[in-house]
Amino acid sequence: MTISSLPCIQPASVSFKVSNFFPAGVCGGFNMKKKMNANCLSSLRKFEKDTNFQTKVDTLLDSIKWDDKGLAVAIAQNVDTGAILMQGFVNRDALATTISSRKVTFFSRSRATLWTKGETSNNFINIHDIFVDCDRDSIIYLGKPDGPTCHTGSETCYFTSISDLLKEQEVEETNLALTTLYSLESTISKRELELAGQHGKPSWTKRLLSDENLLCSKIREEADELCQTLEENEDGSRAGSEMADVLYHAMVLLRRKGVKIENVLEVLRRRFSQSGIEEKQSRVSGEN
Repeated sequence: MTISSLPCIQPASVSFKVSNFFPAGVCGGFNMKKKMNANCLSSLRKFEKDTNFQTKVDTLLDSIKWDDKGLAVAIAQNVDTGAILMQGFVNRDALATTISSRKVTFFSRSRATLWTKGETSNNFINIHDIFVDCDRDSIIYLGKPDGPTCHTGSETCYFTSISDLLKEQEVEETNLALTTLYSLESTISKRELELAGQHGKPSWTKRLLSDENLLCSKIREEADELCQTLEENEDGSRAGSEMADVLYHAMVLLRRKGVKIENVLEVLRRRFSQSGIEEKQSRVSGEN
């Protein structure tokens, strides 16, 4: 289940009162017999909308399978990279507060109080969406972090590899739990550092990083070969292979430009709500 486009609401523990919306002197103290002006009608509609949404949120909170302490596990995930940022616990009020504030909020078991991620560091995690699992006993906060999530300054709290521990290797905070695309980006970054320090073995990535003409020619070549898989009706595995080549070479170019793949994915996400035709027209009009 997903909770999308959530409007701001009051926390679940706060009840709605007519007097909050219609104080004395407004609409005759909520006297329905009197003719209501435009402001009164607007307030009434807001009251009806908010109370209706509050009811839906209460129903949702009732459906969560809280444990015997009234808690459930909540995981914060980066909406663009897919990286698992951190894990905590939430109670009813923490989830309601997150929905209301659109800032990731947990319940501190040690302090027995709510806490919003970023309230001291300003590294908030801004909610994009919220998911509950099929059993309704765990939650995913899908959001965009304002900065490093971990108190150590690391991008995420997950940088300790079990494989490294078993090999008794030193834990590095830059060794994040990365998916394939971001592992590739990390490798390209390492090759760039090796190139700058003139150490490490020779590699194709280093050649591309040091020769922009070669890099651009390879991107054009690989893009053309990708198109050929369609034009010549080649099988899907061939198209996948050529697309991998395009991605790799394009990511080397992004590294040269100092652009992260996360920035690219963020641009794509922002375009989801806009048609491709409208987006192109807006760019053309902006250039004129």
